[in-house]
Amino acid sequence: MSILQNNKTRSIKFTWDLAIMALLVVVWILGTFTTDNFLTALNISQIFSNTSEIMIMATAVTFLIIAGEIDLSIAANAALSSCALGYVYRAGFPIWASILVAIAVGTLCGAINGFLVTRLKLVALAVTIATMALYRGLANVLVGKKPISEFPDFWTSLGFDTFGKTFIPKSLPIIFVIVLIYGILLHRTPFGRHTLAIGQSVEAARFAGINVERHKMILFSLVGTMSGIAGTLYTFRFSLSQQDNATGFELLVIAACLLGGVSIFGGVGTMWGVIAGVLLAGSVESWLTLKDVNAQWRTIVTGVLLLISVTVPAWLERRRKRVSKQ
Repeated sequence: MSILQNNKTRSIKFTWDLAIMALLVVVWILGTFTTDNFLTALNISQIFSNTSEIMIMATAVTFLIIAGEIDLSIAANAALSSCALGYVYRAGFPIWASILVAIAVGTLCGAINGFLVTRLKLVALAVTIATMALYRGLANVLVGKKPISEFPDFWTSLGFDTFGKTFIPKSLPIIFVIVLIYGILLHRTPFGRHTLAIGQSVEAARFAGINVERHKMILFSLVGTMSGIAGTLYTFRFSLSQQDNATGFELLVIAACLLGGVSIFGGVGTMWGVIAGVLLAGSVESWLTLKDVNAQWRTIVTGVLLLISVTVPAWLERRRKRVSKQ
């Protein structure tokens, strides 16, 4: 009887991930038959390029949401990191040092969020809304009304160029390595198991000897690091460093995580589900763009996907609990 229950629970647990992957295939099929240029090498390359920063940030945000926290300042952090890169590069720093400064700024901003949440016991939602405004303001102070757009060709090519005559973005290996590292970290290491344990029950995690505050502090810092990397890649992709870079990305990242099966209540989530969620959101955006759907309706579709990603997994979780009690 217990084996039967475990099988039922496991099947429900993986239903959402498989549904998102199946829906991704459906969108690709619909896009192929309703537009002329959807399933082409060029468009697939653009989908990967357009979702690169979202995917980078989503890898770390997945951990944070699983642990029961959230960070709405990720896009503003990416913008501040971008402006920091441009500011120090314009001041005469070599480009490699400017990149390190950008990533360091992103990590510092994430650590500030973590300190306020874990040490001062403030609510992450309120804290990151406040720091979102703060980081955008600081970005504006650094760059002002004169965006910085002069960067070395080698580095800007990493943001938008492809390998040779292929349609493989040069940023794809970077994204692959990041996804692989965070996937292994979540599913194959004690760190990932501790993250899941904290999200399922903070009290039980503490009883098991996990330092919850330190763990969450690390997670916020990692989110900041990925925001810094995403801001750097965004800068090179558009060859532009300005305060409104990555505007609205916080919604897209969180929507992709929830769409990929990460529970907003914490304790549940897979990295492959999140990656499928990112690609699904990017594919829908590309499909609607090719169909000449205006930006307002594309935003509405994103909101609907976010609503579905919150309600359906919650229903599946309640169903799982009912099955486990049988």
